Amino acid sequence: MSNFFAELFSSIFTPGPTPTLLVATNASFAALQLLLLALLIATYSVHFLILSFLSAGLWWAINWFASELQAAKAKEEEATRLRRPRSERESWDADESGTETEGADELVGQGQDRRREEGGLEPGDAQGALRRRRSLGEQSGEMSTDSEWEKVEEEDRDR
Repeated sequence: MSNFFAELFSSIFTPGPTPTLLVATNASFAALQLLLLALLIATYSVHFLILSFLSAGLWWAINWFASELQAAKAKEEEATRLRRPRSERESWDADESGTETEGADELVGQGQDRRREEGGLEPGDAQGALRRRRSLGEQSGEMSTDSEWEKVEEEDRDR
C-alpha cells in the first residue's frame, strides 16, 4: 500500500497520465459517486442527483482524455519507428555519394546562362541601374508624428 502512495506521489511529477494516477482518479470518483448516492438516499434531494451526473460526466471526460493521449503516444511511436529506417537509408546513400551537393556549381552556372539566353533579367540589368526604394516618408499613407499634429493644429488656429 505504501508503494502505491510512493508511485502516486512520483506520478504527479511525470508528464502524461500514468497508470497509478488513473487508478487513483478512478477510485476517487467511485468514492465520490458512492457518497453522492448515500446522500441522495438520506436526504431525497435532487441536488445530489445532479451532482452525481456532473461528476460522472467529468469522470468519463478524464478517462476519454487519458485514452486519447495514450492513442496519440502510440501513433507517435509508430511514426518514429517508421521514420528511423528511412533516415538510416538516406544517411547510407549520402555516405555512398560523398557529398549531397556534388555538381551543384555546374547547375548554378547553367541556370544563369539559360536566363540570359531567354532574355531574363539579372540583378541590376534593368536599364543598367538599380532603382532606389521609397522610404516610409515617401509613401502616400505617410505615418504621422506629434510634430505633424502640431502643424495641423496651428493651421486650424490660423483659420
